Amino acid sequence: MTSDTPRTPPAVRLRSDGAVDKDTLDYARTKIDAVVGRPGLPAVTGEVRIVRAGARHAELPWLATADLRVGGRQVVVVAEEATGREVVDTLRDRLHRQTDKAVHTGHDTHRTPPPPWRGGSRPA
Repeated sequence: MTSDTPRTPPAVRLRSDGAVDKDTLDYARTKIDAVVGRPGLPAVTGEVRIVRAGARHAELPWLATADLRVGGRQVVVVAEEATGREVVDTLRDRLHRQTDKAVHTGHDTHRTPPPPWRGGSRPA
């Protein structure tokens, strides 16, 4: 089934601290929206923060953190890298894995029912 109505954008806020350039923020917005706007994900809300350290001697001056709610589950991701694009790419990869994990947790259909002493049904 296809629809002509555009999907509403995810309610994920993007914030920055330090000398974060507009290109990095635009790149981050594109990548984050691609991850959290995938079909099949429940409602995603929260915040992503990108920070560039002011100290020139910092080995990994870029930090990105995400604190999201995917459906009823919390997803927290942290990434540190040397450049803005690298930190966004690392964050994207980790967000993708963690949101998938949050969606599929508790949906294991191969589990056996619990025994009667743990609240399972008793044989007739």
